[in-house]
Amino acid sequence: MKSSHLPGELAGSNSGHAASHNQAVILRTIRWSQPISRTELARRSGLSKQAVARITEKLLDDGLIIEARRRYGMRGQPAIELEINPEGCFSVGIGLGRDHLTIVAVDALGRVRDRLHREVRYLLPDAFFAEVKEALKTFRRRHAIDENRLVGIGLAIPDLLGEIPFIGMPEAYSIWEETDIRARFAAFTEQPVFIDNDATAAAIGELTYGLGVEIRSFFYIFIGAGLGGGIVLDGACYHGSSGISGEIGWLPLSPAGGREGDGVQPLGQLVSLLQLYDFLARHGIAVAQPQQLLALDERGKDLVVIWLRMAARYLAEAAIDIGLLINPDAVLIGGRLPVTLMDKLLLFVHEELARDPRPMPPVYRAGGSEDAAALGAATMPLAHALRLEAADPAQRTRSPLRARDLR
Repeated sequence: MKSSHLPGELAGSNSGHAASHNQAVILRTIRWSQPISRTELARRSGLSKQAVARITEKLLDDGLIIEARRRYGMRGQPAIELEINPEGCFSVGIGLGRDHLTIVAVDALGRVRDRLHREVRYLLPDAFFAEVKEALKTFRRRHAIDENRLVGIGLAIPDLLGEIPFIGMPEAYSIWEETDIRARFAAFTEQPVFIDNDATAAAIGELTYGLGVEIRSFFYIFIGAGLGGGIVLDGACYHGSSGISGEIGWLPLSPAGGREGDGVQPLGQLVSLLQLYDFLARHGIAVAQPQQLLALDERGKDLVVIWLRMAARYLAEAAIDIGLLINPDAVLIGGRLPVTLMDKLLLFVHEELARDPRPMPPVYRAGGSEDAAALGAATMPLAHALRLEAADPAQRTRSPLRARDLR
């Protein structure tokens, strides 16, 4: 007999010792299937109708769900359908890159209520925390968040910030190595803070609001100032034993496109926004922001296409390696490259893959926006508040961020 449970869905327990678990099951089922009736909830979760009635009553009292409508056209009394309450909770997501800062306020459905963005290179800690404090004030003033229903702050940040040398990185940027991030947040907010790698955060956002709705196991390649990756297996983000899973930027490749010979370099030193900017600079074209790539003259656009074709060779090789190692349902490519250029890059990747006889997973453009890391960061507090996952803020870290930074 075919199961009525959703793919990747938790099953409920009718024992009296699983109240928190069962709430998580109900909230997750509503999240993936809304609008949904109590009868359907019982069928999909495996819980009794009495248990579903009891749990949904509490969730209604807590304001996390709402009775949205009645479904007509069926026999008997019209069924009352339930949905996640958009006003039930709010979170703030921060995407800090080496070349930008994006801060978003989102509601319980992950909809952006407000957004602040700055294209700024190598933001130092004092300036960063000043920006965050000002953003929180702005969100409150604009009523983008309800302070009483704010469930946390998520931070997406590159690993080893301030340690790994990058093009144009000032010496002062190494101060991030000694910055106690949690202590700095605690100085101005009592909200729980969830911290993860920017590529992993983008994968979390994609899992919740992007192609992850249909694709439950994927590898996310994140193109930002650097290059990173995140792994999702069976609907859950996988961090690995020491938190460095998905670090695709260290994959060694030859600049010629193969694996043999001298001059092997990490993939992250071949494909990234800063590498693209540097390529253009060597041809006399100054670009400092992603959107400036769309305003280039014909010569500049031709050079971008040349670089995209080179990048596609490296990414195709990486996609094949990923397929052979973990065999996901798909490889997704996303990040801060403008969508039109990302589509060209994907076209070139597919051309490269078509010439290779080795087995490989399908490669798609990620469904998330250029704010993927910030949106993924905002997803972490929401997922915790809505019991969509079991992690707590203290556990939502990756050791390469430096344990001393997250004391």
